[in-house]
Amino acid sequence: MQEVVGQFMSGDLSSRLERLLPNGRGVWIPMDHGLSGYPEDGLDRMDSVVDSIIAGGADAIVCQKGVLSHQSSRTGWDGFVCHVSASTAHGGNQSQSKVKVASASEARTRGATGVSGQINLGDENEPQMLIDMGALTAEAHEEAMPVLGMVYPRGPNLVVLPNDITGGVAHAARVAYELGCHAVKVPWTGNAESFRKVCEAVPIPVLISGGPKGVDFSEILEIVRYAMAAGGSGVCMGRQVFGSRDPAACIRQLREIIHGA
Repeated sequence: MQEVVGQFMSGDLSSRLERLLPNGRGVWIPMDHGLSGYPEDGLDRMDSVVDSIIAGGADAIVCQKGVLSHQSSRTGWDGFVCHVSASTAHGGNQSQSKVKVASASEARTRGATGVSGQINLGDENEPQMLIDMGALTAEAHEEAMPVLGMVYPRGPNLVVLPNDITGGVAHAARVAYELGCHAVKVPWTGNAESFRKVCEAVPIPVLISGGPKGVDFSEILEIVRYAMAAGGSGVCMGRQVFGSRDPAACIRQLREIIHGA
């Protein structure tokens, strides 16, 4: 019985992974920023921005569960990923301590094809974030849903080994993989040599974040080219896209590099 269930779930999971990461590559747009802090450029006109992102050909949009319910019902689109981690700018010294606010089964009933969780390595509450991610991957396993791990080496207790040219990013990717995530989002390491070490550390797709808004988009595209050449699998990039004047145009440029179309 276990083998039959496993095969069934494996097929379901495989089809959902292919939907969100066709051929193992993805243009993902996170739009969960409004919970952490607001106002945020682009999120004040979210319906039209979501429509533009979908029209541009994004593979996935990552959002919190309230937004998910609204947008899934409004658009009928099947590319939503529910982010289950939350904190706000008002949390003082715990503003980077994410807590789990949804389950995989809830996310599925709200219209999600996949789920996402976050860990900030080196944060005072890193142990609870590890527990939460383990719980999320266990729930997602039961639901045959893909899991994205957003893992950032950024806390005050972060320990970077002397021989680690990635600044902890390779370890971040490894944490996501070992906890059962199917893809990982990490920051760009600054050059292709170090980012190649990140991609070599795990057998799952590695997506790069976009970082803070303000960098010219042509520079972002150049970084994406370097990342893909070094073994990357795409982007999970928010503000540079949803805060732009033409999100669809940004998506098309990213697709050309990542998917070749």
